[in-house]
Amino acid sequence: MILPILKYGAPKLREKSNLIDAFDDELAKIAKSMIETMYASPGIGLAAPQVGINIRLTTIDLSVGEDDSKLIILCNPEILSTEGTQKCEEGCLSIPDFNEAVTRPLKMAVHGYDLRGEEIKIDADGLLARCLSHEIDHLNGILFVDHLSPLKRNLIRNKIKKLAKAGEW
Repeated sequence: MILPILKYGAPKLREKSNLIDAFDDELAKIAKSMIETMYASPGIGLAAPQVGINIRLTTIDLSVGEDDSKLIILCNPEILSTEGTQKCEEGCLSIPDFNEAVTRPLKMAVHGYDLRGEEIKIDADGLLARCLSHEIDHLNGILFVDHLSPLKRNLIRNKIKKLAKAGEW
């Protein structure tokens, strides 16, 4: 089932997500719906808060559904370490049509669990490190615009206010 994606301004996007403590059929259903939503958008990552669910769950697939082996479903992710930096343009399904250059770790090690509660460790670099960092930020109530200068952040906020006033947001 494709879920509605919350847009910038929705209070739920600013909440810190709750730890997952039940690795059950309900969690698997949520993950399945998130994957369908991510592919339909289309996007390479989606965090549960973006669909209004306050749990520490993210789905990532850099192949956008082209390669099943690239799908990552990560519960309760924690960043273990980071190395270096990369500055690239990124966007967000919750802030559609806005892209800006954001500095993220070049490499990172992440720990979490799969849908069965089994431990996963991911050593990522490049785009995967960027995506993991972005999605984990969502789980902590942080959006990519929070990494921008106050001037750029205000420009985006003002454009979104105009879109909202015109009924286009």
